[in-house]
Amino acid sequence: SQQAKKGQFQVENRLTWNVATADPPDDVTSLLHLNSPKSPDLYVIGLQEVYSGPLRFVSDTVFDDRWSRLFMSTLASRKYIKVSSIRLQGLLLLFFSKLEHVPFIRDIQATYTRTGIFGYWGNKGGVSIRLSFYGHTLCFLNCHLAAHMKYASERVDEFEYIMDTQTFELDMPQTDFNLPKQMLVFWFGDLNFRIEDHGMHFVRSCINDQKYNLLWSKDQLTIMKKKEQILQEFDEGPLDFQPTYKFDLNSDTYDSSGKKRKPAWTDRILWRLRPKASFPDEQDGNGAGLDVKQLKQLEEDEEYPLKIRQDSYTSIMEYSISDHKPVVGIFTLELRKMYTTPLVRLQPEGDWSADIDSMVLYSPLQPFPSSTWDWIGLYEVGFTSVSDYITYTWVKDDEVAFNEEVIQVYVGKEEIPVRGAECVLCYYSNTLQCIIGISEPFKVHESKVAIEEGFVHEQINGLDKTTASEALWN
Repeated sequence: SQQAKKGQFQVENRLTWNVATADPPDDVTSLLHLNSPKSPDLYVIGLQEVYSGPLRFVSDTVFDDRWSRLFMSTLASRKYIKVSSIRLQGLLLLFFSKLEHVPFIRDIQATYTRTGIFGYWGNKGGVSIRLSFYGHTLCFLNCHLAAHMKYASERVDEFEYIMDTQTFELDMPQTDFNLPKQMLVFWFGDLNFRIEDHGMHFVRSCINDQKYNLLWSKDQLTIMKKKEQILQEFDEGPLDFQPTYKFDLNSDTYDSSGKKRKPAWTDRILWRLRPKASFPDEQDGNGAGLDVKQLKQLEEDEEYPLKIRQDSYTSIMEYSISDHKPVVGIFTLELRKMYTTPLVRLQPEGDWSADIDSMVLYSPLQPFPSSTWDWIGLYEVGFTSVSDYITYTWVKDDEVAFNEEVIQVYVGKEEIPVRGAECVLCYYSNTLQCIIGISEPFKVHESKVAIEEGFVHEQINGLDKTTASEALWN
């Protein structure tokens, strides 16, 4: 759309789900709203209780876990890549972006805080990803807080501890002093707040009659927000969906075991924008002239270049592999882009194949902190993440010529895939920890030598991608 080209609005999809150690379902179409007429620019997925038995967890730290692989393979075919992820035992946070936005996602930081079992094993806590999106600071915090009805205060204490130990205040580098001093924090996860006082019969009858509003006043998070300033800073949409915990497995029936746990909205999505702009319907209607209103809006847009609106907040009942139901929030960000040009422009020179050495041309379009650890990766179109490259070359090691405009980087023919593919080149900045430039797609031609001599891909110029990945990331 024209708005999207101007970069005025960005639509995002937030998902939180306690998966109760289950393996992922075969189909995540509903979970990710893949049939929606408008595809989101960003996906942020927070899971809790991802299976972390010793053998599985060890392998998942080296390779992506089953849930990550499912989301990556599903979204890669739709031109999304996994930009960042972090895992703390059962807690998993994934951040995906459409490829077109990737060069404008910078300063990525991922961290975690343990709170469970004296903070030792990481069965409870928070994982976060913080980044700059077109110059605006966004933070995503996925939490799994203490369980049980009586621990509402402890849950707030855990949240405060996580907020204190992770960076959710603005500390822009000096070079960014012209950037807006706003920060948007999304807080979501299995927050474990329960419904107090009301008996089981009343709670279930309200759910059956869809009179959810009769339960809101006894929701512990709602109650604690009245007491705790840190919670008052966060907004949340109305709970117009049935409580998402606790269900019998493989059913839509609430807990029928001997414990008969009372249903609760344990799974939540909240956000905090500081400082916060008011929307037009929140402004005073004092009959000011149109010019005055327009001037006020212009001044506000200058002072508050980032605004947020929640478009949807609901649970998805069709998934029953866990005793929790997933919760999805869809948001629109209205923002003024602080930059629209990537830091680096790059392109292949001439035709590429495994029969001849090749060149990459790149041009720094703006100053950036280059490093001897910067590299350019060759990726097949539809790649899943930064580490899903065919091959890479270190920029400084392989520079062969330089002028004020263009730098050439050499790529040996032995590094180029024999089979050919539709590819892109990506420049990765080690200092900024992100891709800062992506080429247009281009064709790597199949090797004529290999065809003539009947070699298969593995027998000539075969690249062990696992070995290459380990060499780069370790």
